[in-house]
This record gives sequence, C-alpha cells and structure tokens, in this order.
Amino acid sequence: MRKISLVVLAFFLLLTGCAPNFQKEQEIVQEKDDSKEKAIIPKYKISDQYYQTIIPFVPSEARGLTVSQLNTRYDIDEFETGLMRIAQNVFNTDKFYFQEGQYLDRKTVGLWLNRKYTDEQLEQMKIKPEDNIGLNPADPGKGDVKTRNKENPIYLAHILEHNYLVKEGETARLGGIVIGLALNSVHYFQEIQYGPTLETKIDHAKLDSEGKKIAQEVVTRLRQIKGLEKVPITIALFEQESNSSVVPGNFFAYANVSEGSSKLGSWENVKEDYVLFPSTDAQNNYRDDLTTFLNFKQDVEEFFPNFNGVIGKAFYSDNELQDLSISIPIQFYGKAETIGFTQYVTGLIVDHFPNYISVEVNISSVNGPEALIVRKVDQNDPFVHIYN
Repeated sequence: MRKISLVVLAFFLLLTGCAPNFQKEQEIVQEKDDSKEKAIIPKYKISDQYYQTIIPFVPSEARGLTVSQLNTRYDIDEFETGLMRIAQNVFNTDKFYFQEGQYLDRKTVGLWLNRKYTDEQLEQMKIKPEDNIGLNPADPGKGDVKTRNKENPIYLAHILEHNYLVKEGETARLGGIVIGLALNSVHYFQEIQYGPTLETKIDHAKLDSEGKKIAQEVVTRLRQIKGLEKVPITIALFEQESNSSVVPGNFFAYANVSEGSSKLGSWENVKEDYVLFPSTDAQNNYRDDLTTFLNFKQDVEEFFPNFNGVIGKAFYSDNELQDLSISIPIQFYGKAETIGFTQYVTGLIVDHFPNYISVEVNISSVNGPEALIVRKVDQNDPFVHIYN
C-alpha cells in the first residue's frame, strides 16, 4: 500500500524537490538610490530553483497591473514564474536575491502600454504631449474599424519588472534587472462602445518582429531612469494565449544588455510550450506522450464507469516533456472510496509515466480538493496527500 501522509510540513518540503537549506539569518544594508536601509536575507532557502527574497518585502508600485492586463489566470502565473526562469540564465540563484520591480511605477507602465496618439487625438483627449509615450501603434481614427485594428493591433499587453540584488560584504546593491514584455497573440476590440468584442489574430512572426522593436525602445528608456544607467538588463518576450485558453502562453525569446550599454545583444530562443492533453496540438506535435497519457486516462476511467474527465497540462522545454499536471474531477461518495481511488491512480502513475518527468495529479469533487499525488523527477514512490 502506498504511504498516505497528512503531515502538511512534510508535503511542503517534498514539493520543493530537495532538502531545505537552513543558514543563519543575515542582516544587511540595502542601497537605494542615495539612501541605505536595513534589510534581512532569510535563513531558509527552499531549493536552488528559487531566489531568496530580501525582507521586508517591498511591493512594486505597478503591482496589480498584471491581473488587469493579461487574458487568463494561467498567463498571469506563467508570466511571473517564467520570467524568473529566464533570469536564472543570467543571474545565479546562489549569488543574487529577488526583489519586485522598484523603478517602473504604475503611471509609467500605464503610459507605455497606451497607443501612440496622433496630434488630433491629443487635442481631443486633452493629453499632454509629454505623456504621449505609448509603445503600441497609433490608431489613425479614420476608416473601417475592423481594418484599422487588423492593420494596427495592440501588440504590447503588459510590462513586468524584476530586480536582482547582489551582496557585497554587508551591503546589497542592484545587480541587474529583468523585464518581461507580454505580447498579444490575439487583439480584442469593439466597433462601438458596449458593442460585441471582435478579435484579430496576430501572426507570430509579426509579433516577434514588433516585440523586438519595442524591447529596444524599452531599453533606451530604462537607461534614462536614475539608478538604471549602467546595470545589466535582460529583456524577454512572452506570447500570451487567447482569453479562452486553458493553458498559458510562453516566453519565446530573450536578450541581454551589458553593463552601461543601451544596445540589445543577440536574441536567444526560448523553446518552451504548454500543451493540453488531449488536444489537436498534442496529437500533431507530441503523439507519443499523448498516447501514454491516453492509456493512463483509459485505465483511470475503468475505476468509474462512464467517467470521462481526465485532463492534463504538459510543460515542454527544448521539445522534451518536463512536467505533467493532471486534473481528475470525481463524484464524491465517501472518504473510503476516495482513498481507494487515490491509491489506484498512484499505481497508474508509476506504471505509465517514466520517472524522468515530474507528475502531479489533483483529484477533486464538488466539495473541493480530495487528494494530491506528486512524483518528482527520479523519485520512485509518489507522495500522496488525502485532504480532510
């Protein structure tokens, strides 16, 4: 019988993928522009996959904009966590510490996300010329609305800033910043106010080209901000999915700007992808993995007659399956049946999926979460948690 544990702490530690790193809490001095403030480096580090965060936690002035600018909850989460993965290509998690962006405030980000306005629009909308700094193309305001939006879509949906601090003796200073540019794969618009929402798809090649132009302009502007004149910059492009998608978008390219420079270096491709199982995308591009999933799905459905609710979300890096998250909604009859079903599914995970991929299964009912099964890479026995 698989071990079933209700100890929350043990579950949390196992999810980190390695043993926690305890060390003495450090008090440091953080440099901020012309001032210095006391800060603390926590003594606990979850794993080498994550950055430690300087405390007290200082939220970004632009905090909350991500939720309002991106299409889905999936994109919101992936935009932030994916940007941290991009950062790890440049800023080592053992040497750098994370802090939310402190240089781009809410007003600045809002202005940058606007369209560029024509002189006539500036006058009509009573906008100051110095605030006409939108990074999205202008809408000429004349002609057919559909044509105008198709030819001049809004490419840039959001800008996210992360800061990375480096410790020198007893002092922490800004060691670099990472900027994420969220780009629209679909542009939504209305012909008339309160009218139906229309859409136009944006070709990836066009999005790539426009995103890189915007990135260069962002770097130029960052160099004009006090405190960012010389620090290394990494800028990454994220293509968000449509508002009906059940999987997130992904980062597809990033470039570095060396210390003191305003010129982007060569662009590096990011080969990441989220795929829904089952789906046409999975059938066309990841047939072998889909077959494995479908075999697992079929065995799950043998436990419950006429059951057809197993959905998977796969994460690929360099075309290799890294993580598979599976959702199984069940009709709840009793705790004993849930325990039996969970044990059955745990055995299927071992039987169907190789241990070089990470698998997580969430079993739920109308009452909420019922069980969680987690098997990390190279782990033989999955960890199982039955919710009370």
